This record gives sequence, C-alpha cells and structure tokens, in this order.
Amino acid sequence: MATEKSYYMTAEGKEKLENELHYLKTDRRQEVVERIKVARSFGDLSENSEYDAAKDEQAFVETRISQVETMIRNAVIIENDNENPNIVSLGKSVTFKELPNGEEETYTIVGSAEADPFEGKISNDSPMAKSLLGHEIGTEVSVTTPGGDIQVEIIKVD
Repeated sequence: MATEKSYYMTAEGKEKLENELHYLKTDRRQEVVERIKVARSFGDLSENSEYDAAKDEQAFVETRISQVETMIRNAVIIENDNENPNIVSLGKSVTFKELPNGEEETYTIVGSAEADPFEGKISNDSPMAKSLLGHEIGTEVSVTTPGGDIQVEIIKVD
C-alpha cells in the first residue's frame, strides 16, 4: 500500500480546511442537491443542460470534499518552538531583497495546502522557498526561477 502524502500546514490553515469541509458537506452539498431537483423538474434529462451543469458541480463538490478530507487526515502541523529564530524554516515569514538593489519582499513559507502567493504565502515546494529554507539572516542565496537565477539576501526572519 502506498503511503499518503503529508500536508504541512499551520494550525490556522488546518482550521480553515476544517471550516471549508464543514461548509461543503452541509451548505454546498445541499445547494447542489436542490439545483439537481429543479433541473430534473424541467423534463427530459438527455437534453437538459441545467441538469448536466448541476451534476458536474456535484462531482466537483464531492471531489473537493475528498481532497480536503485527505489533507486534514494527513496534516502535519508546523511548529517552530525549538528552532533557531534566525533560520528560515517552514511556518516562518522571511524578508529578502533581490541583489544588487531590489526591493524587499516578505513571504510566509507554508505547506502546499495553504499556499496563496496573493496573500504572501508560498509553498515549501516552490523554488524560492526551497532555496531559502535552512539559511539564516544575512545569507546571500541563489534562487533558480523560470526567468533565470537570481541572488537574494535574507534580511529578516519572523
């Protein structure tokens, strides 16, 4: 039997997934069932686009429920209590600047289940995070990006 993937996340990230799962199982699932009932009332299902769309949505919701349940079941909560506060690690925010004279950027390194670059959260599987992990404040790091290699300096770790 294959081992399931671990999903690294903060306690807040796990709680967010648990809330999403509750919403999907209670409210969203019921909404889709109602849409299917309404679509069935339109008659012939073979040419009923509303019914097809509702069934597709039902499949999407059920797939997402399964994904979220798997992520919660295999969650590994990130805790940084005993780590060196100056070293970049999972769950910490890191501020760096591109060398020679780039602007400072700050990201929190989280597991892939929580990643949201628009909220400043990058996955530990991303090239940037992989390059920064394990380095400390003041270190210059080479990061391989799709646009080529860049040099960054770690300014701050929170």
